[in-house]
Amino acid sequence: MHDYWIEFGKVAIAHLLAVASPGPDFAIVLKQSLVHGRRTAVWTSLGIGTGILLHVTYCLFGLALLITGSVTWFNVAKYLGAAYLAWMGVQALRAKPRDEAVEPAARATPKPHGAFMTGFLTNTVGNPKAALFFLALFSVVIDPHTPRLVQAAYGAWMAVATAAWFSFVSFAFTQDVVRRRFLRHGHWIDRALGVVFLGFAVSLLLSVATPK
Repeated sequence: MHDYWIEFGKVAIAHLLAVASPGPDFAIVLKQSLVHGRRTAVWTSLGIGTGILLHVTYCLFGLALLITGSVTWFNVAKYLGAAYLAWMGVQALRAKPRDEAVEPAARATPKPHGAFMTGFLTNTVGNPKAALFFLALFSVVIDPHTPRLVQAAYGAWMAVATAAWFSFVSFAFTQDVVRRRFLRHGHWIDRALGVVFLGFAVSLLLSVATPK
């Protein structure tokens, strides 16, 4: 009898290592936390977690094999991701010094659905390399004979765990002492994150494969 708990443990460890590593998801949650506060960052985290469900869905239906097996389609995904990350980077680079006396009330806060979509798009469109991770997970770690329902349960756990992790990050970076320091130097942090986003975009462009 297949031991699904052992398989789940492998999935959990691989996912933990992936979600904890710095990337576009972490960068956007950090930015949302420091710029717009905890509520916006948590909604963004929920969007990221929902993005995981999209990755799991196309892996279950074999679409990841189609995308990663086609140089053209995978390159299109990379171009779209690079464009989205570059746009966020430029927006962050345009950050101006903040006035602590009027911050954050005078700053427009994204609505929940807007913050949610930011997280969702960052995890999906802005992170095409996630397709490779989930493809490897579902083809190497997870036995192909594992029932689809069990595989879906693994995916649901990863979505919840991802949302929980980034919600924790949201709480950690919205502590009063952190926000007070950010108000004094926040525009420089914004600009630094802008460079990070642009770096991710350039990295995606450099990884575009040339058809043979």
